[in-house]
Amino acid sequence: MIKYILTDIEGTITSIAFVHDVLFPYFINNFETFAKANEDKVSVIFGEKRQKIFQQLGIDLNFGDLIQDFLISVKRDLKETSLKNLQGLVWKEAYESGKIKSHVYNDVPDVLKFWKEKGLELSVYSSGSVEAQKLLFAHTEFGDLTPFFTHYFDTNVGAKREVKSYTNIQTVLNVPANEILFLSDIEQELDAAQMAGFQTIQLVREGTISSAKHKTAKDFNGVETLHATSLQLSTKQ
Repeated sequence: MIKYILTDIEGTITSIAFVHDVLFPYFINNFETFAKANEDKVSVIFGEKRQKIFQQLGIDLNFGDLIQDFLISVKRDLKETSLKNLQGLVWKEAYESGKIKSHVYNDVPDVLKFWKEKGLELSVYSSGSVEAQKLLFAHTEFGDLTPFFTHYFDTNVGAKREVKSYTNIQTVLNVPANEILFLSDIEQELDAAQMAGFQTIQLVREGTISSAKHKTAKDFNGVETLHATSLQLSTKQ
């Protein structure tokens, strides 16, 4: 019986194009200006990054050098927690000013509502920071979707392709692993979740390569169909 649904974001709830064609370019084009105007907000993250580089390479980067280092990291799509936190700060300003509205697939809101009304707990696990996740769901084309979710997880619990990360999430959710369903478009993430005891379904959106190792659905309506016919979705007791 499924009591929790844990979902990825990019390629599952929102299109990869939105992240790579809207969010990343916005950060690249606006980060330097934002950092210089908000040194107080970025000082701790910059300080930690500066110390880490000095310890590893013996190089003491100044403020401008650190800006360029972070920009290189985002262009390489590195999954650094410090970078994700900075992106959250920049995107927060963009969302709240109305410069960005986040894309969500049309099938998602109604199914999230349906699952929530059934009594299921819904949670998110993304490489983007928790702050960035909440911002994305609070400013969608369909309005604020944050009330549907009870937990948000980012790389502070571990990398998404590591089994231990899902064990850490299961500990927080405090339910048996086999009562948690993980949704993602990435096979290696699903593999790790499955090894941790989770049930899994791959979302095969446009451009996604279908996995032979996991159940698949083309959208959230398809996930619900699989629930109804084979997973026997259960409300939380």
